[in-house]
Amino acid sequence: MKPKQQGLMRIVGAAVNSARGMRAAWQSEAAVRQDVLLLVVLLPLAILAPVSPVERALMIFSLLLLLIVELINSAIEAAIDRIGAELHELSGKAKDIASAAVTFALINIAVTWLIILWPWFDKLLTS
Repeated sequence: MKPKQQGLMRIVGAAVNSARGMRAAWQSEAAVRQDVLLLVVLLPLAILAPVSPVERALMIFSLLLLLIVELINSAIEAAIDRIGAELHELSGKAKDIASAAVTFALINIAVTWLIILWPWFDKLLTS
């Protein structure tokens, strides 16, 4: 067992591991690439939207939450696939539950953005 790092080196090591994980997810998971594309498209809209700072934070958080959940979903799928290629009820259940979490993260984005931007759309439509 290697000695545990402390202080700044522990933070640097964690950052390196995180970057390695993001790179691996980017290279192997189309869903991660799609979610990053969604983030790249919607993040400028969230920044430029005529909303309060709290609403802007909620809009950005909903996008980041999707990426977080997608990364966890990808990690669960990789771990299940590492266990074995044969079909197993519990493996399928774990993958389906993780996929459902991604779906709810997407719904969260839609609901959050709709609630926050509805007054703007309403004003635009009634003008």
